[in-house]
Amino acid sequence: MRVFVTGATGFVGAAVVQELLGAGHRVLGLARSEAAAQALSVAGAEVHRGDVEDLDSLRHGAEAADGIIHTAFNHNFTKFKANSEADRRAVQVLGAALAGSGRPLIITSAIGLLGRGHLVTEADRPPVGSPNPRVASEEAADEVAASGVRVSVVRLSPSVHGDGDHAFVPTLIQIARQKGMSVYSGDGGNHWPAVHRFDAARLYRLALEHAPAAGTRFHGVAEEGIAFRELAEAIGKRLNVPVVSKSPEEAAAHFGAFAHFAAMDIRASSAQTRQQLGWQPTQPGLLADLAGNSYFSV
Repeated sequence: MRVFVTGATGFVGAAVVQELLGAGHRVLGLARSEAAAQALSVAGAEVHRGDVEDLDSLRHGAEAADGIIHTAFNHNFTKFKANSEADRRAVQVLGAALAGSGRPLIITSAIGLLGRGHLVTEADRPPVGSPNPRVASEEAADEVAASGVRVSVVRLSPSVHGDGDHAFVPTLIQIARQKGMSVYSGDGGNHWPAVHRFDAARLYRLALEHAPAAGTRFHGVAEEGIAFRELAEAIGKRLNVPVVSKSPEEAAAHFGAFAHFAAMDIRASSAQTRQQLGWQPTQPGLLADLAGNSYFSV
């Protein structure tokens, strides 16, 4: 299968490209820079120059492929709503290019969109009227599914970890370094689901190959929920800084712009995903990753 991959040189996308090539697929990777194009060529992929906000380039890439995996998303949270709406448009364009063809489209969403207070499953949907702009991607998926496109949604855990991670866990480490302490709120019992990037990449491939009914959700969750206190303790141990419990108000001030993510409390199942696709995570868990050197080598 010739697969068009957006975000093909990103943290998750590069692992997806590697997984697809290893399974015998051909990859057409979206590249917006010469450096990205070179990286894709070295990896063994074909290069499609363009950008996720260049809708014509997306359309042409989609038309040239047997299936699509859309991992690209601009994580600049100062423009989160605008970036979420840009992703809505990207999904709409990719879906329109596949309409009536039966070719699969796999898009990316987030576990963090779902409700709190219970173990969330693939059957859960974001709360009605959710203020989180990221719901735009799932809304667009439902829209293109209604038009007959074989679209599936991979919801990723808050922590997609592994070598090269530059997201949530590195931010926690940076804050602990800067402030000389590793902090959790209250009893630290809020939870983060997690998945290794290579396990997530295998999930995308399986979703593509099985191409289930339109609108199917899959959960990129290897660990249902790691207590935030355990993350703080692992970081404190590696940095040799005190691990401190603060009140919710004090913790919010400590984490600043990251407070929303530090306070996230969600437990998520991937039981349906595993049963439907035969997906079994095999990579080290998040705490095992934190016991290694890659997160603390800087």
